[in-house]
Amino acid sequence: MKEKQKQLLQKMAEARLGGGEKRIEKQHSKKKLTARERIEYLLDDGSFEEVGMLVTHRSTDFGMENQQFFGDGVVTGYGTINGRMIYVFAQDFTVFGGALSETHAEKICKVMDLAVKMGAPIIGLNDSGGARIQEGVRSLGGYADIFYRNVQSSGVIPQISAIMGPCAGGAVYSPAMTDFTIMVEETSYMFVTGPNVVKTVTNETVSSEELGGASTHSTKSGVTHITAANDIACLESIKKLLGYIPQNNQITAPKIPYQLGDELREELEHIIPDDTHKPYDMKLVINGISDQDSFFEIHKDYAENIVVGFSRLAGRSIGIIANQPLSLAGVLDVNSSKKAARFTRFCDSFNIPLLVLVDVPGFLPGTDQEWRGIIVHGAKLLYALSEATVPRVTVITRKAYGGAYDVMNSKHIGADMNFAWPTAEIAVMGAKGASEIIFKKEISEAKDPEAKWKEKEAEYATKFSDPYRAARRGFIDEVILPKETRRKLIKAFSMLENKQVESPKRKHGNIPL
Repeated sequence: MKEKQKQLLQKMAEARLGGGEKRIEKQHSKKKLTARERIEYLLDDGSFEEVGMLVTHRSTDFGMENQQFFGDGVVTGYGTINGRMIYVFAQDFTVFGGALSETHAEKICKVMDLAVKMGAPIIGLNDSGGARIQEGVRSLGGYADIFYRNVQSSGVIPQISAIMGPCAGGAVYSPAMTDFTIMVEETSYMFVTGPNVVKTVTNETVSSEELGGASTHSTKSGVTHITAANDIACLESIKKLLGYIPQNNQITAPKIPYQLGDELREELEHIIPDDTHKPYDMKLVINGISDQDSFFEIHKDYAENIVVGFSRLAGRSIGIIANQPLSLAGVLDVNSSKKAARFTRFCDSFNIPLLVLVDVPGFLPGTDQEWRGIIVHGAKLLYALSEATVPRVTVITRKAYGGAYDVMNSKHIGADMNFAWPTAEIAVMGAKGASEIIFKKEISEAKDPEAKWKEKEAEYATKFSDPYRAARRGFIDEVILPKETRRKLIKAFSMLENKQVESPKRKHGNIPL
């Protein structure tokens, strides 16, 4: 019996070494943690239970039968983060470069299936050279098995992907279908085809970092939602993110105890400039409304003309979508529409109430936007908000012009409560442009066209550039002082806590993808 126990302990020790000490040292030399070190840091102390530690591959081609490593390049199992059950897999770059085989994929699929059955988040720590080419179609089939589970799990349990090394070829499509992707700066990259193939096919010379590094995907493509300076910062971001989201789609996000006070915020009175053409930072409004230091921005460096992220309001987790006047005047364009639509659908899938802060002059005009499909991409945000059944509250701080007024969670597309500050301007367009169109003849025939234009501009502004006409029609529920915003929102979201919506019976809608 003792001999058998000794044999088991030996195999377990061998499995924990992965590809061996030399490869572990090489991983560390690249400023990267090993798969097991990552899991150990991410999960609560002593909570990790491994599944499939002694699995090995079944390949006998190209001498693979002589290269066997327990675990087959991926560590899988379950444990807790801040006491909450989660499932995790971490690819081990020290074993075959983390390349995915048939059995490697089977291990990942097993914990994904368990996560769905138990209603708990799944976290993938990706660090892999791609498909194990010695296995051919079996490794490709393994990827497809994972992709299928990503889709079946979508909107059921949260799925988080951390890219902590290479992630190339077909491997990129699993993170792309998860809810959030986090990349480590300088040590991770994602691309469908690498620099060598790009050079051969298009004659472009580009580095892995330029082609698919964290900076590229956080600013240009929008593929990644969060970037981290190193492995530790990446794992900390995962822990923070989990604090705002629920275990699954059947429950709400955890609420932090909070003692209510008067909740007035005087600083909100001084954010909007007197000059209506002058920008301001919408994040000041967000911070003035939110619980202290609770705003966690998502997609920070992508489409900066709109801000999305999680925050807390009296301890309750909410999602925030806000136009950013500091960037392109807060206008809606292709990228900002996609960014906000995706965030909206996540929040709606997992019962996270939505707050929309509006200061939008309209959609960005021009051939670039039209040719890139602003019509269909803008419709994505319109569709996502119209479809959302979670509590939805809007605050118009300043401009709400044209079709963008409709799209940004207006009463007409199902918002539950709509507030406006006294500085709000709700109109088809700005007073200057509107007066030029409406009073074109009068202006052109006037002795002083410039003076007449200003006169008509003021006339239009008096009639339409305030929130009161909309309030009289019930399109705005209440015009409020800025300092009262936080108190009003706490009460509104509390009132809406048990909101129930019966959607039409259908398989699913046809969102304009």
